[in-house]
Amino acid sequence: MIDPFGRHISYLRVSVTDRCDFRCVYCMAEDMTFLPKAEVLSLEELERLCGAFVRRGVKKLRLTGGEPLVRKNVMSLFRGLGRHLASGALEELTLTTNGSQLAKYAKELAAIGVRRVNVSMDTLDPDKFRELTRWGDLDQVMRGLDAAQQAGLHIKINAVALRGVNDIEFDELIRFSHGRGMDLDLIEVKPMGEIGADARLDQYLPLSLARTEIAKHFTLTETDYRTGGPARYFKVEETGGRLGFITPLTHNFCESCNRVRLTCTGTLYMCLGQEDAADLRGPLRASESDELLDRAITEAIARKPKGHDFIIDRRHAGPAVPRHMSVTGG
Repeated sequence: MIDPFGRHISYLRVSVTDRCDFRCVYCMAEDMTFLPKAEVLSLEELERLCGAFVRRGVKKLRLTGGEPLVRKNVMSLFRGLGRHLASGALEELTLTTNGSQLAKYAKELAAIGVRRVNVSMDTLDPDKFRELTRWGDLDQVMRGLDAAQQAGLHIKINAVALRGVNDIEFDELIRFSHGRGMDLDLIEVKPMGEIGADARLDQYLPLSLARTEIAKHFTLTETDYRTGGPARYFKVEETGGRLGFITPLTHNFCESCNRVRLTCTGTLYMCLGQEDAADLRGPLRASESDELLDRAITEAIARKPKGHDFIIDRRHAGPAVPRHMSVTGG
């Protein structure tokens, strides 16, 4: 699949549910209204959709949410998709998780063929963690990290940089992550979904500033390491570990975008920061043949835009797009 700007689309992110057992302050409103279950694709339908993309050249699949591991029987979807790993059609199957369910599922994920997981963890302070997630338990996540590493999974910690919240913890997060052999990515907050009039503007920390502060204590050497996502990686010489910066606002990475995002309702977003989307649920359910589905995918890729419209400043304090992060999985 090649979009209008010559970019090869080889990476599909799939939100298997918009539900989550946390309510992170930058991602969700406290009182969320979730999708009716009748609108959500079955796991069998999601597997068929993913298979259609693999057949069209997708080499990397990431399951996200919400929190993907809270969806009932979700491991059956992982097992089904694992068959594409076994055949060689798929190079990587992975997930992004808040870590709350990793202790339960890590061993099975590894057995299926998952090799890497991203764990969202913005602070090492238990009280701050509960405040940020509204009811998350840091100890539970730590047990998940232990289980994942014992199962042989490589872990990358994702931390959203939040001004005045965790910006004094970056050095500690680096030492913690690298001390356990885990990579760390810092991520700029994205203007998605309504979370309060000034909340996101107050949260926003340009990672150019964070990098300057980190460089006062660590030596950062840029590398050419890539995982298929948008992070730019540096080696931290003092720890030997990798530190990634994901900067959708201060450094637009759209020129190399190889990703599209599928929601649990069968809606395909060609860009995280645009509202244009394609309905794949209709053609999926209209026929047992994939002919209509393949045509819809082709038409959607032909509409992939050059880039997103993310802006955060005093004139653009509201969300760039109305849907919350949990709908499309970041």
